[in-house]
Amino acid sequence: MLKRYSSSVELLPHDVVELILERLPVKSLLRLRSVSKTWKLTIQTRRFQERQLIQYCSQSRDPDILLVHHGDHGPNTDARRLVFGSSVVYTVCFPTLCNSVCPSICDGLVCFYNNYVPSVSVVVVNPTTKWHQSLPLARIQQLLVDRITKRLFCSPYYKLGFGKDKIRGTYKPFFLYNSSEFDLDNVTTCEVFDFGTSIWRYVHPASPCRINVHLDPVYLDGSLYWFTECEKTKVLSFDLHTETFQVICKSPFVHARDDPYSISMCILDNCLCVSENNLTTQEIWSLDSSGSNIKTWNKMCSIDLTKTLNWFGECTLLAIAFSEKNKLLLRGRGFYQPLVIHDIHTKSYELLFETNKYVDFVCYFQSLFSASSD
Repeated sequence: MLKRYSSSVELLPHDVVELILERLPVKSLLRLRSVSKTWKLTIQTRRFQERQLIQYCSQSRDPDILLVHHGDHGPNTDARRLVFGSSVVYTVCFPTLCNSVCPSICDGLVCFYNNYVPSVSVVVVNPTTKWHQSLPLARIQQLLVDRITKRLFCSPYYKLGFGKDKIRGTYKPFFLYNSSEFDLDNVTTCEVFDFGTSIWRYVHPASPCRINVHLDPVYLDGSLYWFTECEKTKVLSFDLHTETFQVICKSPFVHARDDPYSISMCILDNCLCVSENNLTTQEIWSLDSSGSNIKTWNKMCSIDLTKTLNWFGECTLLAIAFSEKNKLLLRGRGFYQPLVIHDIHTKSYELLFETNKYVDFVCYFQSLFSASSD
């Protein structure tokens, strides 16, 4: 079939063939690499991969959802393929020994790591193409290995961030952590992995504010974002090109509480969003910075937590994705939580998926990218 297809288009100019190819899904392109050497070389170029991803994301598609298995499961364990608007929920098995997935997905690349066994490497994976690369241990992981060697088993919290320097086109796994918990000086310590040199390096100066280490950072448009650990919670940004920190905007609707999990941050409809649990309701706000230098927070929706008690109890919900501009995909904290669709117009709730296995969920766009230095 591939040979017949090739012969039918070989009379077309190559630039026309490229325009056709870049409109195809990744899995089709992986098969079409075997048609000819020219097609294979074209599909492997970064320029083509960037254009293909832009086309894929612009075809009125919502992001897919990866259902990520934790633990030692076979490749077909609990395989699911569910429709969520124009999205698909499908299964991906976790790399060996990793127990955490970084929610900062960038260009179809996903980072896995183990925050309980620091001797396990960070693994960067493209779940669609099966490309993967294991990174050397970061210094924070080596510090924790030393603590365990000294029989200090109560390890401080730390989270992995992942994003892209949009100017240079380079990917950066990133650790930011409060220094005092690791017997280090300064307020915070941060280190970033360089794929060109395959080395973790420190970033100076680090953040001037302590961060909420219980919550994952999120990535959007060249920057990573954290909550600060202050009397009044703020949002901290890190520009992955300039490698500088700044407090982007005070968040007067988010207050410090005894429960560090009462707030959360996510990316919805390509906007930075903050969510706050107010006991019976949960408010979701989006940051609007379009058209001016003044950034404002606008309320996106309110979730009635009394209607989700049967699924999630009283925990703060995590917003995963939007579909069809009005359907919000929700899950609870933890790894045995169901997925629920909330229609923000009709205020209705619908169970999409439930499991008794150790799983996580992240938004995802299929791509041809790898993180290796070209």
